[in-house]
Amino acid sequence: MARQERGIRSRRLILEAAAHVFDERGYDAASTNEILARADLTRGALYHHFPSKEAIATALIEAHGQALVVPHQEVVLQAVIDLTLGFARQLQHDPILRASVRLAVEQSSFAPPTNTPYQQSITAIEDLLRRASQQGELLPGTNLPEVAQTIVGSFTGLQVMSQIYSDRQDLPERVSALWRLILPGLASPGILPRLRTTAPPPADDSRQDG
Repeated sequence: MARQERGIRSRRLILEAAAHVFDERGYDAASTNEILARADLTRGALYHHFPSKEAIATALIEAHGQALVVPHQEVVLQAVIDLTLGFARQLQHDPILRASVRLAVEQSSFAPPTNTPYQQSITAIEDLLRRASQQGELLPGTNLPEVAQTIVGSFTGLQVMSQIYSDRQDLPERVSALWRLILPGLASPGILPRLRTTAPPPADDSRQDG
């Protein structure tokens, strides 16, 4: 068990180190020597988990799908909004997710898997929109694939702008503005007033004695 735990830890260290290097330098400029220096591990430890730099990048790309956690909401369209807001917050703090996004966006010698982060996101959002439509939350005649692709494409552009202007510190605000603009052409009139375009306030876990 101790050996297994060490293996899990070393793999995580490699991914985190590679994430920082890829996010800062891009795939082509990154080197396994720099990744090893950041991780403070031997080359043998790296090759035990990943046979190449490309294999590390592929593992980072897979982390993108793991970040697409759909929050439970009675109004499904609210879950779509919260999914994008939650993803925006993760991008601010998670180096692995940041690297995954850069690997997907930049033009480099790395060829991402067929099921790209773009397609993962489009599929997740389109599935949610289909449920929202079935519950009568969307305007009649809404083209679900078109809306899903527009949301993902807009989010991608916003996060690139946010990275340039504020290192993604203003990304949640930019995503909120996006939703305020598109919801009137997407949500049914009865559901529109119930939708929140900002992140929910943190739960108050404090307990007060009566």
